[in-house]
Amino acid sequence: MLTTLMLPLQTVFVPLSLWDDFLGFLNTIMQPLYWAVSWILVAFHWFFSLFMDPDWGWTWALSIVLLTMVIRTALIPLFVRQINSSRNMQLLQPKVKALQDKYGADREKLGQETMKLYKEEGVNPMASCLPIVLQAPVFMALFWVLRNTSTGDAMGYFTQDKNLMESLQHAQLMGAQISRTFWPVTQWTAVQTIAAILIVLMVVALFVNQLQLMRKNMPPEAMTGPMAQQQKMMLYVFPLIYLFTGVNIPIGVLFYWLTTNLWTMGQQFLLIHNNPAPNTPAYIDWEERLRARGKDPDAILAKRRGGKKKAAPAAYDPTKVARQSTPATAAAPEDGGASAKRGGGGAVARQAKAQPSSAAQAPPVEAASDQPAKLVVHRQQPTKTSRAKRKS
Repeated sequence: MLTTLMLPLQTVFVPLSLWDDFLGFLNTIMQPLYWAVSWILVAFHWFFSLFMDPDWGWTWALSIVLLTMVIRTALIPLFVRQINSSRNMQLLQPKVKALQDKYGADREKLGQETMKLYKEEGVNPMASCLPIVLQAPVFMALFWVLRNTSTGDAMGYFTQDKNLMESLQHAQLMGAQISRTFWPVTQWTAVQTIAAILIVLMVVALFVNQLQLMRKNMPPEAMTGPMAQQQKMMLYVFPLIYLFTGVNIPIGVLFYWLTTNLWTMGQQFLLIHNNPAPNTPAYIDWEERLRARGKDPDAILAKRRGGKKKAAPAAYDPTKVARQSTPATAAAPEDGGASAKRGGGGAVARQAKAQPSSAAQAPPVEAASDQPAKLVVHRQQPTKTSRAKRKS
């Protein structure tokens, strides 16, 4: 009887998994990216098939490599913004630590002062996370298209051509199917050898990327504090995660991960080499290279920031100002009064002869200290008698 009553309840109250609903929704909104990624992969495969065996493993491997390069090229602006934002946050860590030491007991005041510091320095803490969030859907689409297609679950364009999916699934590279994984290991075959080599190269590339960023593009002040400790932890944690998860990733996907890590290494090297963070070993090397070529590092930095290098204010020279402000009166004694007649008659000449030093030095120096731009108006005006003589 109890069993009979429970059957309708079991039929009505079916538990719904929120996680399954979320994955279904995510899969729906990711469909355009699945199609875009798979179409580019198929286009490269078609190109290499013109002069290579379509079912050869290297044909698909090179297609995956070029697909990764195309996607990483499109994401270069986001990568640069992410690096710059992370660098700015690292440079502010000494000031943030000073605020923590000052307002450590008052969490509310500490939060207010920290946000005020970010606003004054023009730094957005979320700016370094936004590029990662925008890149994640693209990387997820590429990963799942390669993984599912290599295991026989077509996605995107491969749903329209089952032959292409089977070609990718059964393609062999040096005796190893690119759809196979390192684990499980029943016996050591070419699959384990190729997968192990790709996993090691992928982990080494990731470790070098993190080490290059910390040693070359971090100032000494940023190497202390919670953010620096987190960076040091990530230096070793992420490679270990790649090492243990790589054994369950198909060889074709490992080609993608290795290519994207090598791309990041080269891209990061160029960024650190040409646009390093201030007060870092890479920045000192960059300044020395520019000065060796006869260039000004400060002017180049100002140009990158959208401005011009400010010229240093010229030192005040009272002697030079005096000479420029009194050309007529200073020349009167030398030319026998001729210039005085041109400047306004005998009164001017007599005044210039009687007081040559005071006319040439005292008024201009006093005016130059207050209003240098008005020195040109401090001249002796002609008298009525001088005008009358000039008319006659």
